[in-house]
Amino acid sequence: MDSSSSVALRRRLEIRSDLSSGPGPGPGPGPGPGPGPGLGHASGPRLNGCVPLSHQVAGHKYGVDKVGILQHPDGTVLKQLQPPPRGPREMQFYSMVYAEDCHDPCLLALQQHLPKFFGTWSSPDSPTDLYLKLEDVTRRFQKPCIMDVKIGQRSYDPFASQEKREQQIRKYPLMEEIGFLVLGMRVYNVGSDSFDSYDQHYGRGLVKETIKDGLSKFFFNGDVLRKDAITASIVKVQKILLWFEGQSQLNFYASSLLFVYDGVPSTSPRMLSPEEKTTARTLEKIDGVLEYNNNIDQSLSTMYSLHKKGCTSSHHQAKQDNSKWQPNGNRSPIQLEAKGQDKPGEADRSEADVEVRMIDFAHVFPSEVHDHGYIYGLRNLLKVLQEILED
Repeated sequence: MDSSSSVALRRRLEIRSDLSSGPGPGPGPGPGPGPGPGLGHASGPRLNGCVPLSHQVAGHKYGVDKVGILQHPDGTVLKQLQPPPRGPREMQFYSMVYAEDCHDPCLLALQQHLPKFFGTWSSPDSPTDLYLKLEDVTRRFQKPCIMDVKIGQRSYDPFASQEKREQQIRKYPLMEEIGFLVLGMRVYNVGSDSFDSYDQHYGRGLVKETIKDGLSKFFFNGDVLRKDAITASIVKVQKILLWFEGQSQLNFYASSLLFVYDGVPSTSPRMLSPEEKTTARTLEKIDGVLEYNNNIDQSLSTMYSLHKKGCTSSHHQAKQDNSKWQPNGNRSPIQLEAKGQDKPGEADRSEADVEVRMIDFAHVFPSEVHDHGYIYGLRNLLKVLQEILED
């Protein structure tokens, strides 16, 4: 694209007033009906049998904030649409990724890293109050241990006011250096048969010297460090990193990773799938941290016209580059687990069934560059997880 075309495109990509008007009340596209009964419990019913999500660890909470998260009787999660432009922007993002006519390989690959999207929902009593209807990724776990980690070098988007930028920086001045922030977590303690909870203030108190110990609390069940869950988490985060390395059409701000594993260890180990084995071995060769580049001035209102543009070529290029990456001397997570094991195939075993999903998309914007801030955060998070695993 020549410079004059680039300037013209950027002028057309200014935030438009239609973003603030919000979507209509009709349901959005989705892959099908919601899953079965979930895990939520609360003191009383709300909105046609919906109840506040009991195991929420971060974000806006129903009954406390103006918007919040509910659990539908069918087991799905209802996330109340935030005020414009954040709420409409997040709904547009989900609608774009899960559109029935979406053929973009990049977006199709992204689906596996998000909660499933089942359109929008509203109560007959309040038809104008819209909720995003999403998969509850915790529902299949007996004792779900949950952690919300904000990823990236900054938690404000390119369109934020100076006041908003300063506010976010004050909340956690180390965000740019560390690249991630623990927003909250709940961990099952096997001895007391109860959950220990840590809120956003705990995460903001973590500095470079304490971030490893602070993060390791999520994997300690009061008796042992769940290295099986750490290993499985690393593999999942590596797959998300691989997706980011292969795309340059979206940049994410103030978005999080949601970690979930079962506090009750499985008695029968789960073998890694062939895809997971391949991913772990390939990503062993990833080396270095990309420079952070803040070069975004586009609005999500243009996503529908841009999301087919060139992600395929960049994704294929990333795959080609994989063959040129050189090992950095670090052992892969799978190899670390295998050290000292004598049984054949032990290195390919992951005993924990873990979910790691991307959530919170109120600040996602089109881009023409890699999301260096998010990539930086993922790499630093992987580094800390691997250090915990080595101890």
